[in-house]
Amino acid sequence: MGKMHPGASFSLASGAAVGADPPPVAAGHGPAAGLGCKDGGQRPCICGQAYPNMAKRAGARARMTLLEYILLAASSLFVIIDPLATIPAFIAMTPNDTPEERTRMAALACWVTGGILIVFAMGGQLIFKVLGITIPAFQLAASILLLLVALDMLRAQRSRVQETHEETTAGAQKTDIAITPLAVPMLAGPGAISTAILLEHQAQGWLQHLALYGCIAVVAYVSYWVLRLSARGAKWLSPIAMSIAVRIMGMLLAAVAMQFLVNALKALRVDLFGAPPI
Repeated sequence: MGKMHPGASFSLASGAAVGADPPPVAAGHGPAAGLGCKDGGQRPCICGQAYPNMAKRAGARARMTLLEYILLAASSLFVIIDPLATIPAFIAMTPNDTPEERTRMAALACWVTGGILIVFAMGGQLIFKVLGITIPAFQLAASILLLLVALDMLRAQRSRVQETHEETTAGAQKTDIAITPLAVPMLAGPGAISTAILLEHQAQGWLQHLALYGCIAVVAYVSYWVLRLSARGAKWLSPIAMSIAVRIMGMLLAAVAMQFLVNALKALRVDLFGAPPI
């Protein structure tokens, strides 16, 4: 125990000596430093100097781990690209093509999809600076867009945000639908591009940036295999199973949209009111 002044007593409630010397406080803290410390500097503040472990834990909670980021990026991109819901339109637009021709179109479309999403993920911040768009504003717009797509997926309908009936009809009249309308806008539509840009903004460090580009490549590759299997085995696909899968992905996409909305509101709360994030 530390030394006690003569006549100092010991408090059982607090476990400290009454009248004893106050605990040491880090230099530069206390009321004189304007850091909100109380009791004449005797009560340690929580700014991170007196309690460095507390500050480290708070930073760890705010920072997303690499595994958490990969799971977020891969799941978000897969549910918004939604290759399963693209199968009916893909088959309808290629009624006279052989399975080999469909496979070639699917491969080219997925290559283009991956390239477009990586380009927008890398250049999204520059586009925002040129147009004067803030991240919270884009998050709000993207959350509304993704929610519209998710609501259509919950009804087992292909959203007009991803492609319209006119685009599907025009695609059926084309000899090659790989780039348009299959890659753009069916796979790499406004929702997928918005998601890639927001995920790039959330990336912390070069490892997470590389992980995002890897997730885009993996999702594009998985989409290729989904379309390839549908091209060779379309007659064995169960409409009921596809509807169930689309509805499940719609629920996940709605959750992603709400998370983007919550993140935007937190950022706006800090910008407008100067309040710390919730």
